[in-house]
Formats: sequence, structure tokens, C-alpha cells
Amino acid sequence: MMKESLTYIKLLGIFLVLLVSCNEDRINENDFGIIKGKVVAEGTNAPLENVRISTSPVTSTVFSDDKGNFKIENVPVGEYSVGARLDGYLATFEPATVVTNVSVNVIFEMQVSTANNRPPTAPELTKPAENEVIESTEVVFEWTSADPEEDPITYTLELRNDQNEDVLLFDDLTDATYVYSELMLGAQYFWQVSAKDEFNPAVLSPVGTFRVMNAPVENRFLFVRNINGNNVIFSADEDGNEFQLTSESTNSYRPRRNVSANRIAYLQTTGAQVDIYTMKRDGTDKVKVTSNVKPNGFNLNEINIAWPKTSDRIYFPSLDKLYRIRSSGQGLQLLYQTPDGSLISEVAVSENDNLIVLKTNNLDGYNVSIFTITFNGNVLDTLITGVPGAASGLDLSVTNGKIIYSYDVSGFQSSDYRRLDSKIFMYDINTGDPPVDISAERPNGTNDLEPVFAPNEAFVIYTNTSNDGISRKDVYTLEIGVEETRELLYTDAFMPDWE
Repeated sequence: MMKESLTYIKLLGIFLVLLVSCNEDRINENDFGIIKGKVVAEGTNAPLENVRISTSPVTSTVFSDDKGNFKIENVPVGEYSVGARLDGYLATFEPATVVTNVSVNVIFEMQVSTANNRPPTAPELTKPAENEVIESTEVVFEWTSADPEEDPITYTLELRNDQNEDVLLFDDLTDATYVYSELMLGAQYFWQVSAKDEFNPAVLSPVGTFRVMNAPVENRFLFVRNINGNNVIFSADEDGNEFQLTSESTNSYRPRRNVSANRIAYLQTTGAQVDIYTMKRDGTDKVKVTSNVKPNGFNLNEINIAWPKTSDRIYFPSLDKLYRIRSSGQGLQLLYQTPDGSLISEVAVSENDNLIVLKTNNLDGYNVSIFTITFNGNVLDTLITGVPGAASGLDLSVTNGKIIYSYDVSGFQSSDYRRLDSKIFMYDINTGDPPVDISAERPNGTNDLEPVFAPNEAFVIYTNTSNDGISRKDVYTLEIGVEETRELLYTDAFMPDWE
């Protein structure tokens, strides 16, 4: 009996020891804290929704709400690594120490994962076509590429030629097109485009090849076309072969070739202003001539310039004043100012014969006068004065004995400067007889505009168009004094010159 009692006492002692030991290991119900915070995208701080938030050691798993916020409650006190996971982003981990009855704040800035991001497709060269011959000093490059994830693509265009060792790089392009305006005539070019997104290395296109035509040496005709809202100057030979001289990205017009200088003067607009430029006959070596004093008038499209054949000085109107300036841009000189404040719009000059022909008008382009003066400003002849209607085009013959111009005999006047019945007239300086209508066989409902003498003085080159004011313009020639000699030279063309 004594032995059984002793055994019972021993068992009771062991139970009490175990009970005390268990109570020591049990966590008090107040030994918990909270982990809360926010998940945003790195760089933009945009909140991220449905991000999986978990801890190590493991507690509860929660997801962020539409504002990027999350909360894990009843987290036992201790040290934790808190992780954030979301498809398309790199997993992110932050340390957290949980203490009793305290909220621990954790902020996650998650980076976009690029592990599965694919690069853009290799660019496909579409323009110019392979081995195309470019008939201009300007070329438009075009290509195509696409990104599988629609990531933004940036391009680099590399351009080489067979004439020198130059390597031209045009980088950080965001459009799949580029215009280059300084091609070398007669050169062969090689071009390649690379494309890349922000996650992957660049991918390369094949190498494209094209040629530029040789310099045109027989192009005696100049004219203008409107391309995508800009006036563009072309030259052409007698067989109709054309060559583009100025860029489609600039507004260039009123070409006048000087035979002695072997260069072409023209007008080019920048915003609401216009300047005189010169260039070689092949469209290269473009040089700005004017600076502080610029050509100006009632309508910049209706003013012209003059560059006498053996002179280095270019003449131009600026409101009521006539200036001349050397083709180098030096030696600006005021020659004449109208006494009544009328605006000078057009000019023709013979330095050898001390002769200047002017067309003046009011602010609306009307109340037209055409007259001749000496370089001293003395009036010699008056062809027309104070007449209603519009006039355009003014030129002196090779011998400086005749003047041609275009005048709307209907006398019509409107805010849009529309002309209804414009004919070409010729005035003989030597005889002083009234101007003669030379617009033989002009189609009804059309206007003959912008006449210029041919080098042999037997023909006139000019623009003809419908009097509706919106139809296509074409360049024709006619033989002076001969019926039925109108000949179409160039379609969709205007502002001609022939030297």
C-alpha cells in the first residue's frame, strides 16, 4: 500500500512539472501586432491592386485593395520578411518587426518584370524602294516595326554613301519616318534602321540601298508645285524630265535663275515672314540672303523678286519700299519709296538700261498701277494706273524693249483675290503704244497668269487655271503673235521661269 502511494505521488509531481512547463511556452493573448502598408509601382507611385502579401515565418496571406492598401492582423510578435507578388512585376521583400499592440507600416515599390518582355520586330524598310533612283536632293525614309507588348519604340537611322566615309546617325526617333534633304547627287546610299523598347536590346533591319540621280545640267525651266500644303520648287528640261530642288517640309516659291551666277534665287517662308534664299542649280548649297529687312507686301504669295542676268544684286519689295541686296547678303540698299504709300508687289529690272518696272496696289491688292522708273526714281512710262481688278506677273524682255504682265480685265474685286478674266498684255517701250492682249486662244473661264519671256523673246511661259480659284494650275507656252500655239509643258505647276 505504501508502495502504491509513492507511485501516485511521483506521477502527480510529473504532471505538475509538465503543466508548469506548458504554461511557460504559451503566448499571451496580448502578444500580437499588425502589419499594414501600401503597394505602388516604382517610378509612377500608381497604386497596385490584388498584390499578394505574405510573411516568413508564415502568418496570414492578404491582397491589396484598389488603392494599394493591405493589412495583416493578429501577427505574433517577432521578426518577419514581408513579400509582395504580382504577375508582371518583380517580387519584392521588406523586413518588419512586430511588437505587441503596434501597427508596423511597410511600403512596397514594385518594379515591372522584363523577364518575359519581347523586343520589337526587326524594322521592314518600305521607302525608298530597294535600288530606287531618287530624282531630288531630298528623300523620305519610311519603315514598319511593332512591339508585342505595345511598348513605346525608339528608332535609329544610319545612313552612309559611296562618296566618302561619313556615317550619319539620326537617333531617338519616335516616328517610323524621317526626311533627309542633303543628298549628294550621283551617290549611292546605304541605310539601316534599328528599333528598341525600354527593356530589350535593339534589333536591326536589313541594309537598304538607293541611288541619287546625277546633277541636271540642261534644266532651263523652273516651276512650283504644292505638296502637302507647301510650295516646292522643281527644275525640268525640254523633254519633261523633272528634278525636285527644295524640301517638301518648307514653303519655297518664286524661283528666279541668274545665268551668270549659275544660281537660283527664291522666296521661303518661316511662319508669317519670308526671306530670300539662293541655291545652286541642283538644289544644293542653300544660302539665306535677307536678314533684318525682308520681302513683304499685301500678300506674300503675290510678291516677286528680280535678279538681273549679269548682276550680283537681287531686288525685292517691302511694303512701299524697293530694296536691293547682294546675293551674299551684304550691301542692303533702299532704292525707291512710293510717294502715295501704295505697296510695291512686283518688280523687273535692267541695270544696263537704268530701268525698273514696278507694279503697285493698295492693301487689298487692287487700285493697280504698272509704271517704269529710272534708278533715280524718275517716272518714265505709265502702262496702267489706278485700275480696278487684280494684276500678277511682270517681266522684261531680253532686249529690255518690251514688258509683259497679266491683268484681270473684268475688274472683279473680292476678299479672296479671285480673278475672273485675266489676260496677258505686252507693252512696247520703244513705241509707247497701248499694251496689246497676247492671250491668243485662251479658253473661256480661265485665267492666264504669271507670264515670263522665253530667252529668245519669241515665246511666253505662263500659268493657266480655271477662274474658280481652286482648280489645278498648269504651265503653258505660247508664241507671241501666232494663233493656236498654246502648248502644255507641266501639269499641276505654277510660278514658272525660263532662262
